[in-house]
Amino acid sequence: MEYRIIKSPTQGTIDILCRRKGSGPSKPIGQADAIGLIQGRMIEMVCAADVAEKAVGVTVEDIRGSCPQNMILLAIFGDTASVEAAMDEIRKKETEAGEGW
Repeated sequence: MEYRIIKSPTQGTIDILCRRKGSGPSKPIGQADAIGLIQGRMIEMVCAADVAEKAVGVTVEDIRGSCPQNMILLAIFGDTASVEAAMDEIRKKETEAGEGW
């Protein structure tokens, strides 16, 4: 999986992600001081979303795209500490489980 965190995202960045999120642009994401981006296989992304939402109060959205390798992108929206905590928890679970999580 690949990981990135955008701290203090610009409105333009938020707008790009809002237009591409799976729930559509009409569902607001609320305050987003940071955005965590995770890309991987579908099974990994479903597990990552579950881990993130259970760990802290963040909003997780799938981001639509066209990837020939069938990779999925998740965006984790929230305050900086919560996004970092969610990303850390996902990395921890991935490390514990190895390739089979």
